[in-house]
Amino acid sequence: MGNKDGSGHSVTSKSRPRSVSRRNFLKLSGGAAAGLWLATVVDLPKLVAADGKTTAAQVAEIPVIWLAAGSCTGCSVSFLNTRNPRVQEVIVPEVVPGTHVSLRFHATIMAGEGEKAMEALHDTVAAGGFLLVAEGGFSTKDSGVYCVIGEDESGTGITALTHLKEAGAKAMAVISLGTCSAYGGVPAAEPNPTGIEMVTDIFEQEGITTPVINIPGCPPHPDWFVGTIVQILTRGLDSVEVDEHKRPKTYYGAKIHDNCPRRGYFDRGKFALIPSDPYCLYELGCKGPVTSSDCPIRLWNSGTNWCIGCGHPCIGCVEPGFPDEVGAVFERASGMKSSGLHDVVELVGLGLGAAAVAGIGAHLVGSAAAGRLKKGGE
Repeated sequence: MGNKDGSGHSVTSKSRPRSVSRRNFLKLSGGAAAGLWLATVVDLPKLVAADGKTTAAQVAEIPVIWLAAGSCTGCSVSFLNTRNPRVQEVIVPEVVPGTHVSLRFHATIMAGEGEKAMEALHDTVAAGGFLLVAEGGFSTKDSGVYCVIGEDESGTGITALTHLKEAGAKAMAVISLGTCSAYGGVPAAEPNPTGIEMVTDIFEQEGITTPVINIPGCPPHPDWFVGTIVQILTRGLDSVEVDEHKRPKTYYGAKIHDNCPRRGYFDRGKFALIPSDPYCLYELGCKGPVTSSDCPIRLWNSGTNWCIGCGHPCIGCVEPGFPDEVGAVFERASGMKSSGLHDVVELVGLGLGAAAVAGIGAHLVGSAAAGRLKKGGE
């Protein structure tokens, strides 16, 4: 982030956050890792042991440029609410080699403005070796004129699309944060008037080969982003294993349906008629069977609750087809609308109990005959 001298290291808070020593950062990373990775993929507590065995060379500082294009800024807000570690412990005001992310540019939260802020952006791009975070939808129609970040020396606005191409080509990697950046999301929904395209498609068209990691979600959980950053810091970029949609498998490796606390009701064919019912929300449009994330285990708002825990169906916001292909909130996912049981079983997974299949079948037949929902399996 830019500050008064243009160095790019400042925060918006009036009070100055404390600096974090390398040793404290390692302790913090080790403590956070147990919660972030659930000890399933990366054994960070051992890697960044608090006894100081990890050297400064093993934990590299990474300059970061954050481009916020067409969005609601919800992804930034989610990140700022990270609790373990706190945001000021990830981004500290003093550059302490080997301890943290150095956020050089973020138009929404940085203290710097005008020429100094743009200098921080351009200088970081010119130096290379930085991580680019892309938030929001990037407009491509009419050369991307619908979203502008800063001006050039002549006073002409520079489009977010131009920044993405120039910075993306020189970055060590790009994190597409949020579904809008990763897959288009809500801004790309029909009729998509500004021509929003996903970052990977833009790069492919431009011949840009920089690696891209997608952290989708509307918004994404702060742990998904911070955990990925910590893994890059401590293990390197190549340690982040991604799925076919370029999402880290650590967080997007299992269907919500597999870990849902209401899964038992689904297996018994008991389905909710209204959101306040305690049964499976499949008939009310829950996208859990086709959505991959660890929301049921991780929870939101510092572990307080999550969508289904509040009685609301999963809307599938981390999926590439959100929102058009996934379907309306209180409507079955597009691929689950068939009146035949085969498609339902194939999507939800093999090995379901007979009660679940019978319950779904009764609902499909009942809905077609009576035009309304009925509870099954009771």
